[in-house]
Amino acid sequence: MKIRILSLFITISAMASAQTPADTIADQSLHEVTVKARRPGVTNLDGALNGHNISRAELFKAACCNLGESFSTNPSVDVSYNDAATGARQIKLLGLAGTYVQMLTEQLPNFRGAATPYALGYVPGPWMKSIQVSKGSASVKNGYESITGQINVEYLKPEDEQAVEVNLFGDSKSRIEANAAANLHVGERASGNLMLHYENSINNHDENHDGFYDKPRVEQYNAQSRWLWKGDRYIFHGGLSGLKEKRRGGQTGHGMAAETPLFGISVNTDRYEAYAKNAFIINPEHATNVALMASGSMHETDAVFGGKTYYVNEKNAYVSLMFETNFSERHNLSAGLSLNHDYFGQLYRLSHSDTDATRDNEKETTPGVYAQYTLTLGKTLTAMAGIRADHSSVYGTFVTPRFHIKYAPSSLASFRLSAGKGYRTVHALAENNYLLASGRRLAVDPLKQEAAWNYGFSAALSIPIAGKALKVNAEYYYTHFSEQAVIDYDTDPSEIRITNLNGGKSFSHTMQVDATYPFFQGFTVTAAYRLNDVRTTFGGTLREKPLTSRYKALLTASYKTALDLWQFDATLQINGGGRMPEPYTLGDGSLSWQRRFNAYPQLSAQVTRWFRHWSIYVGGENLTNFKQKTPIIAASDPWSERFDPTMVWGPVHGWMLYAGVRINFGKL
Repeated sequence: MKIRILSLFITISAMASAQTPADTIADQSLHEVTVKARRPGVTNLDGALNGHNISRAELFKAACCNLGESFSTNPSVDVSYNDAATGARQIKLLGLAGTYVQMLTEQLPNFRGAATPYALGYVPGPWMKSIQVSKGSASVKNGYESITGQINVEYLKPEDEQAVEVNLFGDSKSRIEANAAANLHVGERASGNLMLHYENSINNHDENHDGFYDKPRVEQYNAQSRWLWKGDRYIFHGGLSGLKEKRRGGQTGHGMAAETPLFGISVNTDRYEAYAKNAFIINPEHATNVALMASGSMHETDAVFGGKTYYVNEKNAYVSLMFETNFSERHNLSAGLSLNHDYFGQLYRLSHSDTDATRDNEKETTPGVYAQYTLTLGKTLTAMAGIRADHSSVYGTFVTPRFHIKYAPSSLASFRLSAGKGYRTVHALAENNYLLASGRRLAVDPLKQEAAWNYGFSAALSIPIAGKALKVNAEYYYTHFSEQAVIDYDTDPSEIRITNLNGGKSFSHTMQVDATYPFFQGFTVTAAYRLNDVRTTFGGTLREKPLTSRYKALLTASYKTALDLWQFDATLQINGGGRMPEPYTLGDGSLSWQRRFNAYPQLSAQVTRWFRHWSIYVGGENLTNFKQKTPIIAASDPWSERFDPTMVWGPVHGWMLYAGVRINFGKL
């Protein structure tokens, strides 16, 4: 019986990804171990891919109210605001925009297209069990879209220990949240869970008194139900989810004449998802299985930015059929077919004065086939080579090769090399609708499919010092675009143009070093430094990419008392300066904004008191109280072409205090 259970867990892991440690055998075995030991909050991924697994323990070190707030202690991933009016945010990895990161939930592609601007707020923090971040070109199993990496979110599992958990949160900006999760086991084979989320920003704030709310008021309802059935030769995993969100922002109206129309911003979203995974176990001895996975989503957004409007009804369907087997302990083969379909029904008005809206429909169907071979020579060498071919109904046939190798000459050192290509279809308005908040004209040229090569090298060292291990990671990545959709702020000060690279150069160099050392029992410090060199051709001139920090330095410290009663966490980061879009000259001869922005610090801290079945936490973010002085250009004249809230490079609001409680009520 134990052998059979072990085989089932092997199959589940293989069905998802051979390189991702979410729900690995080791993780499952820990439930049977009675000896309690502290595990690192962040661990390196196994296999050839370079990246790390962020556990729930690491997520608990900060407020972590949603996915976008889960990387405050992470040196590799940046999360920044796209503008100072809508609350749209993006992840940046390897110095590039979040659109080049493939987002996954439970190893299925997700949060594409219209979900992109606000998706980081769609995943509540208490729902997450772990996050896997892989850098560079990833496995070909999940498609062709990964250029700078993949971020996969693993939710709480139906098969987890039966319990009812509640998380309540509130902060000094009048944001409140309530989360609940419950697991139910039916016999030995069936289980399910239900997760609920509610949040509301009760009041808006205008701390810099520019007449605009610093961030919109957000009210969100979110629910997800998931089920699991484990048979001897068949495993089923499926779920449904639904989200409803309202955003309200714009001008406050304070001190304005009654006849002056307010510049209001509203974004209403309804989103529904469904997925199913089926694993058919053919030969447990060789982990031979066939997996059929499918997902679908419907995303509807109705947005108003002053007099501009944008409506989109996006439908996505994804199906993947995968075969995987181990010929031996050394040789693994994975092959499969996939089909992705996207439909965007859009209705928009790009000017305050336009009377008629423009209707535009986009659709693309892309079938694909792939094969991936993995060679494993004990713990010393792992090599993975994959290739896939896809045929887009819009762009035709394209081929995606990817290669990864890991060499570990000893338990104290490992080295990784990677190379691969990625492609991406651009949905300019859906992905960047927040740009409509700007008074500048938005122009979109006919766009080509984006294509880029990514090359990477990394080294992980474990250096014994004073009876403890100093963990050091060093890495370098180079990304080179052959085709790219460029957001051009520079060429015309009255226009934002999304256009093709048109033969120009665009690339990024990213170098990072981080080190972690446990100075004494319960006390661990991590220090990191990352340097970005990101350049793109704008208007025929190769220039530093605007609104991108040149470097990032990070220092985190965590201390947990001997009996695990108290936990203290603090993070200090310094974000380097960078280039602003080309300014223009005002009537008095001054510049509309400075040519460059300076480095700035941010400090966050949290204290947690643990009890047997519950915990309470208090903390603060941006305790340095640094705020971008003028996040909105021409805030006093929002109906003009000068008005622009997209010149954001730093925090748009000051310090924030918060408190919360986590309660585990135990078995249902």
